[in-house]
Amino acid sequence: MLFSMTGYGQSSRQYGGSKIVFEVKSVNHRYCEIVLRMPREWNGFEDTLRRTVQQYVRRGRVDVVINREHEENAGGPVLNRMAVKSYLAAAETLKKEFGVSGELGLADLLTLPGVMENGESALGTLPENGDSFQELLVNGLEESVKALVEMRAREGRFLAADIVERLSRLEELHGAMSAMAPATVIEFRDKLRQRLEALQDGTLPFDEHKFGMEIAIFADRSNIDEELTRLRSHFEQCRILLASGEPIGRKLDFLIQEMNRETNTIGSKCNHAGISSCVVEMKAELEKIREQAANME
Repeated sequence: MLFSMTGYGQSSRQYGGSKIVFEVKSVNHRYCEIVLRMPREWNGFEDTLRRTVQQYVRRGRVDVVINREHEENAGGPVLNRMAVKSYLAAAETLKKEFGVSGELGLADLLTLPGVMENGESALGTLPENGDSFQELLVNGLEESVKALVEMRAREGRFLAADIVERLSRLEELHGAMSAMAPATVIEFRDKLRQRLEALQDGTLPFDEHKFGMEIAIFADRSNIDEELTRLRSHFEQCRILLASGEPIGRKLDFLIQEMNRETNTIGSKCNHAGISSCVVEMKAELEKIREQAANME
């Protein structure tokens, strides 16, 4: 399946009193570049999240934004269980190592710093179970990336269909040039003979041999058979690429460059109005294909 490099996907997950929103968008890029933006406290999950994206995307710049949003009723006090456990563990250490007596009661715990936090600020802290939270992040990101890939696939089908249509037009132009190519030398011969006859005043003999040599030199210089053959081969390669289902952006870009090269050579070699017109249209179609190919994965 062919993919465009342009796409967008979004998903969300609930966690405690917060909503985690995943937003993924991609644009064309020469390589695969993944840019992650999320709360600093979650940077430890970056490598895992990056690998999740790489499973689905092989080329393009992918911007991943993971935001935390608090619910309307999540602004009140929230118990920081990690802080409570730390205080209780410290109290046990004081008893065992230093012989300190007494119990840490509920009233004492509630007054200690960090035990009760504002619901909005608590969203930045890491949860107790880091593995389950990582799984939540991976699943949420994977859902949004799949939506991105689905959009890229739809766009890729449209791009491929447009390229196939333009490729058919290139083949039509190729056929027209192939049909007109033999007439180029004949037209040159007839025009040259007419000019020589118009200039002939009877004082100079007409040298048929030199005339034939001039025609032969022009025929050699204006011959475009090799360029037409290479163009036909490039067209076939393009169709093979489009049917392959593999990432084709770079290969297609190379073929377009080669087709442009052959087309320019034909334009410079062949002194024929009809072929020149075909060359102009062919270059226009190639430019349109190049623009489409620039967005193919």
